[in-house]
Amino acid sequence: ILPLLMGASMYWHQSVTPNTMTDPMQAKIFKLLPLLFTIFLITFPAGLVLYWTTNNILSVLQQLIINKVLENKKRMHAQNKKEH
Repeated sequence: ILPLLMGASMYWHQSVTPNTMTDPMQAKIFKLLPLLFTIFLITFPAGLVLYWTTNNILSVLQQLIINKVLENKKRMHAQNKKEH
């Protein structure tokens, strides 16, 4: 079950993180990585997979907070421009 959770958390992390790739082939490969890691991590110790899964989830939460802060700053900057 842990490798499946790891793959899901990795996919979630990729969907939340801004995409700066310009090469479409590279983007396709990155989309396949969660599936490949899920298969690859079946043989790894559970503690290591749990660590990576936890790290992915915490990274997603961190990215969501950063996105919200940046969105609020952009909104405030746009409002300040309208007032001046």
